[in-house]
Amino acid sequence: MPFRDPVTAQIAAFVTEIGLEIRTVELTGENFLPGLRIEGSVILVDEAQLLYPGDILHEAGHLAVMTPEDRRTTGEHAGEDAGFEMAAIAWSYAAALHIGIDPLIVFHANGYKGGGANIVENFRKGQFFGVPLLQWMEMTAEPRQAEKLGRPPFPQMRKWLRDEPAQGDGQSL
Repeated sequence: MPFRDPVTAQIAAFVTEIGLEIRTVELTGENFLPGLRIEGSVILVDEAQLLYPGDILHEAGHLAVMTPEDRRTTGEHAGEDAGFEMAAIAWSYAAALHIGIDPLIVFHANGYKGGGANIVENFRKGQFFGVPLLQWMEMTAEPRQAEKLGRPPFPQMRKWLRDEPAQGDGQSL
């Protein structure tokens, strides 16, 4: 899975390190995002068509917040649920920080209906959304609840992949 672009390579290395699969392919037909498609639990990347390497990280976020069963059976419309979209956004922000890339690579000007920079600005100020879902999935904790829950505060993550459906502790959402 060699990528020419170093940022793409860095993102792909992280995504595979956490247990998701990326394959380099030549994509034909239309795709929701240029150069990317999800088939099953695999992220297919056509680097020649890929416009924004950060889109790989966001698509990985969609897979990461799914249960293992849902990951196995998903397709190209992995992010159609608004709640899970928010969780994937929060996840990809945390992942960008974790691997040391500028979050604006993920939240670029041509994505997020032009609001990528606003998302980053709000997250940098601690104005998070999607984090309650990540907390419910036991992947991280809202900063004000982290100590009580014994989990690292967002944007630190306890785990990068959701396992089984959250049991819920009555305090998570």
